[in-house]
Parts: sequence; structure tokens; C-alpha cells
Amino acid sequence: MSVTSHDESQASGKAPARAPGLSAKLLLLTVLFVMLAEVLVFAPSVSNFRKQWLMERLGTAQIASLAAEAAPGGQLPTMLRDELLKNAMVKAISVKRANARVLVIEMDMPAEVDATYDLRNASWVTLIADALMVYVSPKDRVVRVIGEPGLNKDEFIDVVMGEETLKAAMIRYGLDILGLSIIISIITAALLYLSLNWLLVKPMTGLTKNIVRFRERPEDPTRIITPSGRRDEIGTAERELSAMQHELSETLTQKSRLAALGLAVSKISHDLRNMLSSAQLLSDRLRTVKDPTVQRLVPKLIASLDRAIRLCAHTLDFGQAHEAPPRRKRFALAPLVAEVGDSLGLPRPGIDWMVTIDAALEIDADRDQLYRVMSNLCRNAVQALESEGDARGEIAVSGRREGSVTIVEVADTGPGLPEKARSHLFEAFQSVARKGGSGLGLAIAAELVQAHGGQIALVNNEGGATFRVSIPDAVVDLEGMRRRRA
Repeated sequence: MSVTSHDESQASGKAPARAPGLSAKLLLLTVLFVMLAEVLVFAPSVSNFRKQWLMERLGTAQIASLAAEAAPGGQLPTMLRDELLKNAMVKAISVKRANARVLVIEMDMPAEVDATYDLRNASWVTLIADALMVYVSPKDRVVRVIGEPGLNKDEFIDVVMGEETLKAAMIRYGLDILGLSIIISIITAALLYLSLNWLLVKPMTGLTKNIVRFRERPEDPTRIITPSGRRDEIGTAERELSAMQHELSETLTQKSRLAALGLAVSKISHDLRNMLSSAQLLSDRLRTVKDPTVQRLVPKLIASLDRAIRLCAHTLDFGQAHEAPPRRKRFALAPLVAEVGDSLGLPRPGIDWMVTIDAALEIDADRDQLYRVMSNLCRNAVQALESEGDARGEIAVSGRREGSVTIVEVADTGPGLPEKARSHLFEAFQSVARKGGSGLGLAIAAELVQAHGGQIALVNNEGGATFRVSIPDAVVDLEGMRRRRA
């Protein structure tokens, strides 16, 4: 039902009703809770006022009883009696002494008493309930009140009185309390609202507006929130939001860069492949040249061109979202490393090239992908040595087997990698250690090695950098092969 109504409102072009904001909710709750607090204060206040009023009547009645007892014969003149009862606002007064109750003064007694209230042992709950009942009781009620005013010890006063005067006094007192409560509520609510609005609502509104504004254009760095410097939870939220927005903005920038790179590669891949194909046709003619050097280099040139054409067919390095699965087979490792050295012109003046790999050592991998891994590592080593200016040093490649794992290490005697490059070593565009680098070489190498189920790591960074590549042999599913043959 709710989904249908929402869809219908969108179809009709009407915007959904906006819920009250935090400020409105805060104001409403503040007024509600302050008024509730005033109600909780009002009930004990009127209860205490009623008790005090009744105790004053009992005290006045006790004084009247003393005057009556002091009269000759214990009898008061009618006029004086009526005056005392009028001042005490009661109809009859009796005093209890020595376990005996004596009627001292009375005038026209009503036929029936509507209620009796004993103030001697009444609890505060009972007093509150009795006080509130006064407001809803009839005006002409006659009540009996018992209490101890305290003038004479071990003596209590029992009076009969009309409740109309008490009710009028309590109504006046209630109206006074109500007016004062309203004033206090308004002042308290205003102060509480302004304080909470300043401390909580306005910062939360600012955070909300920034989130909405940042969502519209997250790649715009000017829309990142600037923390206010507060040390409370709001300040923590601002700092964490700022850090998250910075990371997201950088991620989107990198994503845009990758998208632009993929678009650029897709545009040039077709023409580049055609040019490489033409170069491949021209290199075939070199086979007819009888020069021994040409005959030795032509197969390597043709292999390099074939590899470049295949790379273009896959839109080059990071143009795709992922690399093709490796086509693994066993082959000798030393010839591949020698081919990498030849493609980089190693050894060259000032840079020695040292390969310590047994000719019988074989590796189970995709030859083209492993070539790219070794080429990226060795090219980085050459660039590291050239970054020192004099371009002097050594690049050493070694290989060995440990059980079913083939380990290849590429080491150079360059300056090593800086801390900034090591913290994001195998992330695209994050591991640029030297001017002119693209930041893709190590990321490509790591992706290809991981596709083989292997690992690549920087194992030494003192006196040069040493990278270790570990590639396990492929697991042969013998059971699956039996099923396929069957």
C-alpha cells in the first residue's frame, strides 16, 4: 500500500509531504516535557497548600475551643460562639483529650457529612489525591477534618466545615501556580531550545546539508566539509565525515582517471594494432638478410611484436577491468629472463646484468604474462639506477624451486623505495616512486602474479630494492581428467 501511494504521488507530480525538522521536533518535545515537569510540581504544591490551609483552620478552631473552655460554666454567648466559628470557618469543633471526645462548640450542624479527612497520618499520595478531588467535587460539600495543630500535646481537633471556601482558595492558588508555571515553562523551554539548537540541531543540520551537497558533486573538493574543531561527538563526526569525503573524492578521481585511460586506450588500440601488424610484416623480410646478428635478433623482434599485438587486442594493460586468465604451461625460466634483458638493452654502460638461474629450472605459468611481470620489475630497477644520475649499479635476477613453488627474485643496487611508495606499493597510480613513472607497473605485476595463485612482495629495501615473486605449480585435477576421459 505504501509503495503504491508513493508511486502514485510521483506519477501525479506532487512532492511528498515534508516531515517536521529537528528544530520543530525539539521545540515540541521541550514544551511537552517542561509542561509535564510543571504538572509534577503543581500536584504536590496544591496538596501542600490544602494541608496548610486546613491546619490553619484547625489552629483557629483550637484557639476557639480554649476560649470556650475559659468561659464561665463552659458556655459561650451565642453571638460570641457564632463569631468564633465564623473566624475559624467551621460549623462545629470538638477536642479529644484523655481518650475522650468532647463537643465544645457547634452551630447549625448538617444532617450528613460528605467526607472525612484525617491529617495526622495521611501519606503524600493520599494528600495529593484529596487535593485534586477538591477541584472536581461539588461546591456545597460538608467535610470533617481531624488534625493536631500542636498547641496542646496529646490533643487533636475535630472540625466540621463547608468545603466551598477551601475550593475557592485552591482555585485562586491553582491559577497563580498555572500562570507562574506558564512563564517558567516559556523561559525554560526557550533557554533549553536555544541551547540544544546551538549545541546539537544546527551542527546536525550543517552535517546533513553538507552530505546532500557533497552527494550532488562528490568529485568537487570544495564541497568537502571543514571540521569545526569541536572536541565532542559532533566534532568527531565532522572529522570522520571529512576523512571519508576526502577518500571518496580521491577514489572517484582515480576512477575517472582509469575511465579516461580506458577510453584513450580503446581509441588507439585499433590503429596501434594495425601499425604493429605492418611492422611485423616488415620484420619478416629481415629473415632474408644473411647477417648473423640480424638472424639472432629477428626471432626476438618478431616475438616482441606478437606480444604487443596480443596486448593491443586486450586493450592494453589496465584498459580492461581484469586480465585474461593465465594459460599455464611448463617452460624454462632462464631463456625468458634473458629475453627480458635483451628487450631492455641489458647489460648497458654503467648497469651490470647478473642472471643466476639454472638452465634446467622450469616454471608453470603463462609465458606472456610472466614476461610482463619480469619486464615491469626489471624496468623499474633500471629506472631506479638511472634516477641517481650516474646510472651505475647492478641488476641481479635469481631463481630457485622450493617444493612445488618457483621463486624468482629481482634485486638492484639503487636507492630503494621511499616510504610514500611503500605504503601503496601495488595500487594503481599510487606507487609512483620516480618522476616519469605511470604507477601501473607494480600494480600490473601484482595482478598477474595473483592470477597464478602466487605472491609478490618487497623483501628488502636497504642498499637497493629486492622483489620476490612466488608462483606455485598448477593443481592438476586428476579426478576431473578421469571423468572427462570416461
